[in-house]
Amino acid sequence: MNKFNKGFIYFICMVSAMGGLLFGYDWVVIGGAKPFYEVFFGIENSPVQQGLAMSIALAGCLIGAMVSGMLADRLGRKPLLITSAFIFLVSAYGTGAFDSFGAFLAARCIGGIAIGIASGLSPMYIAEIAPTKIRGKLVSLNQLAIVLGILGAQIVNYLIAEPMPVGVTLPDPSSWNVSMGWRWMFWSAAFPTAAFLLLAFFIPESPRWLTMKRKVPKADAILTLIGGKDYAISEIKSVQSGIEKENSEKRGGLRILFSGRYRGILILGVVIAVFQQWCGTNVIFNYAQEIFSDAGYDLGEMLFNIVLTGITNVVFTFIAIYTIDRLGRKKLMLIGATGLALVYTILGFCYWNHVTGFFMIILVVAAIAFYAMTLGPVTWVLISELFPNQIRAIAVATCTFALWIGSITLTYSFPLLNVSLGSYGTFWIYAAICVLGSIFFAIRLPETKGKSLEQIEKELIGDENEMIMSTDF
Repeated sequence: MNKFNKGFIYFICMVSAMGGLLFGYDWVVIGGAKPFYEVFFGIENSPVQQGLAMSIALAGCLIGAMVSGMLADRLGRKPLLITSAFIFLVSAYGTGAFDSFGAFLAARCIGGIAIGIASGLSPMYIAEIAPTKIRGKLVSLNQLAIVLGILGAQIVNYLIAEPMPVGVTLPDPSSWNVSMGWRWMFWSAAFPTAAFLLLAFFIPESPRWLTMKRKVPKADAILTLIGGKDYAISEIKSVQSGIEKENSEKRGGLRILFSGRYRGILILGVVIAVFQQWCGTNVIFNYAQEIFSDAGYDLGEMLFNIVLTGITNVVFTFIAIYTIDRLGRKKLMLIGATGLALVYTILGFCYWNHVTGFFMIILVVAAIAFYAMTLGPVTWVLISELFPNQIRAIAVATCTFALWIGSITLTYSFPLLNVSLGSYGTFWIYAAICVLGSIFFAIRLPETKGKSLEQIEKELIGDENEMIMSTDF
């Protein structure tokens, strides 16, 4: 039995997961700054410009996701993590520094590129480093880092913002919050970014990537440090056997990825990724002002309620880390989809009947709890482990690209849906999507817990170059 160097494993996984922390921080910091920069830029009465401000970073995410797969295969995982940290640092300064709305949007877009790179790369890197039995737990550290980043941004926003008078729904244009407060909310991201940029130089390259690039001595040294010599020999042999099996094909590339052999698992990965966004929970973080305002809360109360949702997010992500290698991925995805469908249905009826107050907070917190212990972390685990070594980088990048397409459509459409259908109609749409998702997962999602990445490849692709899974989705 291998004796793993847990200290080393957790160090490199936690440093890599800082990409997720910055992803969560940068993604949500805008939610607290939103009421103030909208007044500063004069867009508080323009749903179209509000949606653009919230979704422009997601356009950058698409760019980052598109290039990450190709660059991760060519340059390696570590250099790209360092690059994403540097881009985060540039965006953190620029977003708060500019006085024009166009420049603000450009800086947010640049930050989105870093998110697009880190969001897929960090969990993939961890999956390639992690021992099989605790891979789910370690990859879930990335989601824990994301929600800690979310909570950190929410707390920082709450502390930076000057208290608002009771009953105020829009800030005074001459207030400190409008002139400088929102700037410091964005600038605060520079501190964790600098830490990530420094620590990323001290983690190793992915040993699976090194083995695929025929740099076996370097891979052997890293794997030996992780689990000893026998573990290193076993892992390298397993990866090499997969490479030999693939030598008859041209490796990587979108042409191979979209071929009949891989089409089934690619579609599965894309559906999982898009569903994580279309399930609707993320609008609670990005549009907390509208959601809590419709529930009867003023601006000051809204900022406190945002912190409450962040705490819930963190607590239930710990539950996910504890259960993901016990209950399995499929069961958690089903629990999340059906639980959210129920909560959204009730939430919609409450908005329909103009219910306000604490019960609405309970429902919002319940939705976040279901998401945090299921769909949030499990999605990243699944898309990082479903694909074979030879196409993992490009496949994860493709799924991440699809995820951000889902996020853009979700984020941009919410203000328009909320105005035209009301909060009740919007959440009923999300409930219907969750019902469809639960049906799909029940039929199509395989269980991957306790299986090595190479074993998953054999089960989903097959030994005879034919997919066990049906490709006629």
